[in-house]
Amino acid sequence: MAKVVIDPGHGGVDSGAVGSDILEKDYNLQISRYMYDRFRELGVPVYLTRDSDVTLEPTARVNRVLSFFGNDPDVVVISNHLNAGGGDGAEIIYALRNDSKLANTILNNIGDTGQNTRRVYQRRLPSNSTKDYYFMHRNTGNTEPVIVEYGFIDNASDVAFLKDNYKELAEAVIKSVLEYKNVPYTAPETVTTDTYKVVAGDTLYSIANKLDTSVSELKEINNLSTNVLKIGQILKIPTKVVDIGDTELYQVKAGDTLYSIAKKYNISVNELKTINNLTNNDLAVGQLLNVPSGLSLVNTYVVEKGDTLYSIAKKFDISVNKLKEYNELTNNLLNVGQKLIIPIEDDTTYVVKKGDTIYSIAREFNTTVDKIKRLNNLENNILSIGQILIVKEV
Repeated sequence: MAKVVIDPGHGGVDSGAVGSDILEKDYNLQISRYMYDRFRELGVPVYLTRDSDVTLEPTARVNRVLSFFGNDPDVVVISNHLNAGGGDGAEIIYALRNDSKLANTILNNIGDTGQNTRRVYQRRLPSNSTKDYYFMHRNTGNTEPVIVEYGFIDNASDVAFLKDNYKELAEAVIKSVLEYKNVPYTAPETVTTDTYKVVAGDTLYSIANKLDTSVSELKEINNLSTNVLKIGQILKIPTKVVDIGDTELYQVKAGDTLYSIAKKYNISVNELKTINNLTNNDLAVGQLLNVPSGLSLVNTYVVEKGDTLYSIAKKFDISVNKLKEYNELTNNLLNVGQKLIIPIEDDTTYVVKKGDTIYSIAREFNTTVDKIKRLNNLENNILSIGQILIVKEV
């Protein structure tokens, strides 16, 4: 049985490494909290050494590690950190008393997210080479601790990747621990990766066809000057967002086909299938489809001279925060002629925004992924910005 202690490195007066616009202690806590929630979802006993920005001296930290499950060799301790000092990529440090199997598994899975990887290694105390250099290895009894350095906080490319992909990196570690402990792993609804690992026989052309992109896009996003690929190479894949524009819901009637509905709304069958995440041409009477038209669940407003977010929010009886959220605004500045999305409140439906997943929506509305998929006749978990989902049965 897997038992896990997660240690968010540093904290409180100890900020850890500092670089770009983040503090190591904050990132360590962010990724650790995510891990904690996911291990609990997967039914794995887990504890955190800290769940807030508090100072933990080495002795207190080690005592917490050993207090949760005792001095047990079955306990995996994940100490989350960021590196500094020049360089890029992830590396894993494991204790002298353990072999490298878990560490190598973690590094390989981190590599699959698209993050660069450096090495797996051990480090010895200069004054006594029989002892570990780091106290998290040296003083944690018989447990199996690994220090995970996800990247370099003073490397701009690493920081950008860490910010955008901390959940994917966390999942790589979670998956590794469960594989190592022979515990079944289930990927979350929330994590998607826009990367591809090259396998034998792949070419840029075959990958582009497989992933609905182009060779030129692949080369541009990966800074490739030639078409040469290596087995195991990680490629970034351009993210394609479907903008369905103004929509309304259409309820399928007896005799309807995708062709007849597409013709009615002056779009192609492929466009209709794309905005509704349909993988085949089957329809069910009563099924709800997104179709282009006047909006029934969201409206648009063109900013006029003198408008403010407050005045617009008041006019449509919504909050300023909701207005900013739907339009992805980071400040209160508006331009004359700017188009704003105005959500229409409806507790049975939801308009998909950037960053949403079926899992996050299900949690927000206290329902399940399976129920949302059933209510919306979804065969997969792919969502489109602007898509209208039924989240509650009438």
